[in-house]
Amino acid sequence: MCGIIGYLGPKSSTAVLVEGLRKLEYRGYDSAGIAVVSGGKINLCRVKGKIKDLEALLKKNPIDGDYGLGHTRWATHGRPNEINAHPHQDCQGKIIVVHNGIIENYIILKQKLLEKGHFFRTETDTEVIAHLIEENFSGCLEEAVKRVVQLLEGSFAFACLSTLDPEKIIGVRSGPPLIVGVNDKEFFLASDVVPILDHTRRVIFLDDGEIAVLASEGLKFFDFSGQTVNKTIMELNWSPLMVEKRGFKHFMLKEIYEQPQVIRETISGALSLDTGEVILPNLAASAERLKACRQAVIIACGTSYHAGLIGQILFESIAAFPAKVEYASEFRYRDCLISPEDLVIAISQSGETADTLAAVRGLKDKGGPIIAICNVLGSTLVREAEITLLTQAGPEVGVAATKTFSAQIAVLTLLALWLGQAKRSLPKEKALEIMLELQRIPHRMEEILNCQDSIETLAHRFASYAHFLYLGRWISFPVALEGALKLKEISYIHAEGYAGGEMKHGPIALIDEKMPTMVVIPKDRIFEKMLSNLHEIKARDGLIIALTDSPADLGQQVDYLLPIPSTHPLLTPFLTVLPLQLFAYFIANRLGADVDQPRNLAKSVTVE
Repeated sequence: MCGIIGYLGPKSSTAVLVEGLRKLEYRGYDSAGIAVVSGGKINLCRVKGKIKDLEALLKKNPIDGDYGLGHTRWATHGRPNEINAHPHQDCQGKIIVVHNGIIENYIILKQKLLEKGHFFRTETDTEVIAHLIEENFSGCLEEAVKRVVQLLEGSFAFACLSTLDPEKIIGVRSGPPLIVGVNDKEFFLASDVVPILDHTRRVIFLDDGEIAVLASEGLKFFDFSGQTVNKTIMELNWSPLMVEKRGFKHFMLKEIYEQPQVIRETISGALSLDTGEVILPNLAASAERLKACRQAVIIACGTSYHAGLIGQILFESIAAFPAKVEYASEFRYRDCLISPEDLVIAISQSGETADTLAAVRGLKDKGGPIIAICNVLGSTLVREAEITLLTQAGPEVGVAATKTFSAQIAVLTLLALWLGQAKRSLPKEKALEIMLELQRIPHRMEEILNCQDSIETLAHRFASYAHFLYLGRWISFPVALEGALKLKEISYIHAEGYAGGEMKHGPIALIDEKMPTMVVIPKDRIFEKMLSNLHEIKARDGLIIALTDSPADLGQQVDYLLPIPSTHPLLTPFLTVLPLQLFAYFIANRLGADVDQPRNLAKSVTVE
């Protein structure tokens, strides 16, 4: 979970690399560094801390070159300090390597290299790669790399260059993503498309087991066995403006405010109110197989898992289609009883989540259809799955997922409607009712966003509390989980989400005047059940913040209200999650936390 950027072209390599690292910083911010080549000499600058610290050092000691590599680190092996910061070198300082992932056998490899006389400067697994290239180098950098990848075990992506084979950058992928950007007379290499967008939208996604050679005379691609690979250039439809703050203090706040438009774009063209049908062209070729499926198995991690829990209820309530949800990180290690009649739905914002990819690969021989719900066209998950349903969220830079969560719910709602129609289990009147309300959701979301000031005032009132409990039932339970996760992620306040019915089974012991409870209580079929939770909390002097579309029915039973507009009960998560995102954001901002780059977290978990 680190950021890699490489550049070969006529521009200032330092400027391109530093700007690229700034846009990759959400992938890691323990330390950063660049290495550029000028006149056959490598100029290296590394620092513990963030990109702004690297920029400050470069201002004091400027360097530049004709081409180079940059890296922003999220530490796995070795403490986050300047010594362990990338790029790393070989013994002679002629080879430079940046790396994302884990080399599982690096201790064995390091010992063998030490026995051959190599000396190491760092505690990292990455440095082993530089020394292995040095050991295997005989004039051609890519030939050395081809030999080295045969020795490495684990999940890794790395880039390297050498003054002994100049004007050349090599990229390697075996797990974490690596992307080549192509423009007129210049080439880019990156962990993500975000730093490339300012320069080009023409990209090539490396597949696992592939090597890219970026050289002044052009591009070449090989697999790990050395065979030439033909790659296709893809044109992205993302704009550079999508990765700018555009007047917002943080990317997270900007992305919260983008959600109404994200929902509009995600459902655009899918709802035919004239015929009462949901149109999902990507499902057409597999329609008969999908109709024959007996249940859905949803696999995901983190926020995507919470979206999956909502999807489970949508499938059951809209399509009468059984569903279960699994943590991908646990599912991949179980003896899963999956049959060809099971529909697998894998959800991942980035399409590069290591556990989700491993689970999908383990299911491919089971024979059932696999649908990817993803935000990144060309990602590994999209290429691994049989069917893809893209969320139209655009790039999400804030580490804490917001707009992609809502977009995933939108896609799951469309899929539930489609399945209900395909299986003839959804009456047309019910389908039209949900479709009409789904079209109104963006406007309802905008109504909530217009009440930002009152949510901010409430957040400031509670910023001093150290613990929170979040409660919800039925379709609001996953929202409670997501609200608690957002608060934990960005403010570092301890928060737990529970199903309301489980409160008496333990969490009630925590309730007192120092433990506020956020209760997600729209007026749905379990509204009365949730009222009993309110009574139990008040009987123990607990403070209650109620998130509801029916404030008049709560009366004096709660201390604070977060009102939302009314909608169809199955669509309430679109509206209930928004105030929770804002509540977490304003608390974190009040506490001075780094909202977009919370400690110990990275945007895409690309290693186990």
